[in-house]
Amino acid sequence: MKKFINLFDFSQKVNYKTEVLSGLTVALALVPEAIAFALIAGLSPLTGLYAAFVMGLVTSVFGGRPGMISGATGAVAVVIVTLAKDYGVEYVFATVILAGIIQATAGILKLGKFMRLVPHPVIFGFVNGLAIIIFMSQLTQFKDANGQWLTGDSLYVLLGLVFLTMLIIWGLPKWSKALPASLIAILSIFALVFFLDIDTRTIGDIASIRGGFPPFHIPEIPWTLETLGIIFPFAAIVAGVGLIESLLTLNIVDEITETRGSGNKEAVAQGAANILSGVFSGMGGCAMIGQSLINTSNGARARLSGIVASVMLLVFIMFGASFIEKMPMAALTGLMIMVSIGTFEWASLRTFNKMPKSDVLVMVLVTLVTIFLHNLALAVLVGVVISALVFSWDNAKRIRARKSVDEKGVKHYEIYGPLFFGSITAFNEKFDVQNDPSDVVIDFKESRVVDMSAIEALNKITERYVRLGKKVHLKHLSADCLALLRNADALIEVNVMEDPTYKVVADA
Repeated sequence: MKKFINLFDFSQKVNYKTEVLSGLTVALALVPEAIAFALIAGLSPLTGLYAAFVMGLVTSVFGGRPGMISGATGAVAVVIVTLAKDYGVEYVFATVILAGIIQATAGILKLGKFMRLVPHPVIFGFVNGLAIIIFMSQLTQFKDANGQWLTGDSLYVLLGLVFLTMLIIWGLPKWSKALPASLIAILSIFALVFFLDIDTRTIGDIASIRGGFPPFHIPEIPWTLETLGIIFPFAAIVAGVGLIESLLTLNIVDEITETRGSGNKEAVAQGAANILSGVFSGMGGCAMIGQSLINTSNGARARLSGIVASVMLLVFIMFGASFIEKMPMAALTGLMIMVSIGTFEWASLRTFNKMPKSDVLVMVLVTLVTIFLHNLALAVLVGVVISALVFSWDNAKRIRARKSVDEKGVKHYEIYGPLFFGSITAFNEKFDVQNDPSDVVIDFKESRVVDMSAIEALNKITERYVRLGKKVHLKHLSADCLALLRNADALIEVNVMEDPTYKVVADA
């Protein structure tokens, strides 16, 4: 029984009222999002709703970050829209299952640790871009069925209800935090529209959410290598996008809650959730930063809120469709606009004059790629690559050499800074091969040989000395540097001097 309790994080520290009410709020916010993402992918609304239920329930119970919400997402919808159009929904289900297998495998292999390689400017850019996307996605509510901007009374009513929702969410916590402000705002707008019979768009105007329990369904596709060739590229992209968005969301929630989640555990849970989503007629998905921020801003910190959100979503589908379909879209639009405002890292704007220009460039570029391409994986990849190149360039300029000749006539080169592919040109320029004495010592006490390019550089510099009949000694090499040299013994043969009393700083 104790293990069961620990699994769900039910302890004396859990505020059950906050968790339940926050879960209900998130469930209401999930409905239009899941419908919209399903329609973007060219699928039926129930496909998105079923995915939101399955993804939310599995990751809430088994995921690595209590309080984080998963469901059908736009990032996945954009990837599978071509597949759905060209091959049909059955291929989508199969792709989601395969993507889940890839994600679970990544978690089992503990590949989540590579998220530590994502620099902070990339996270800033990702979050800011996502905040702008969330805001821009709400602008569709201000257009009619023909895609034209609303005018006249329809526009004024919608604006009034949206601003009133935002005002309640902003102002209520200043008076009382007994109930989630977002839930009070949604219920208040619903009551206002219902009792005053205000003519405004509702969830039912978008699509019906009426349905039953997600049906178990094995994808009806030919199980051949040709089929695998079709779905694998889509599955790999879905898996990558889902893991990146989920693990970045996990990091953001970690910062907000000042706790630490498990990226590998979350990857396994996301994979299992996508597998089950595929066999229960869902379009798949990943972590949702908007709903996760709604949940955490309401004070939810345990798994219960996510469980309540997913279960209530199923209740809405099976029993409360007629009620939920009357929910004004204005209330949910106001809620998501407040989420976008809260998501944006406003502090990043104040650091423009304080951060290195390269970091500012990375942050802005990741934001732009996120906004205009809606490809979160590509945005993060671009940011990481540029950051790595800048880091390599900066470190390439840090290689230095202190030169001296001892009483025996031996010339010493004390190397400072890492020797790697980016610094080998500057390294080669430090040596005066023609005029150096017959014995030369290259001291790596304050440096290290990093890669094969560095070994090749050592090989070439020693060859130049050997051709002139001079001897080169390498000194104070760390264990990993010596291992590299041993592995490259076909390239380089030098006299390695080892100091038995020297202690090399342990690798980080």
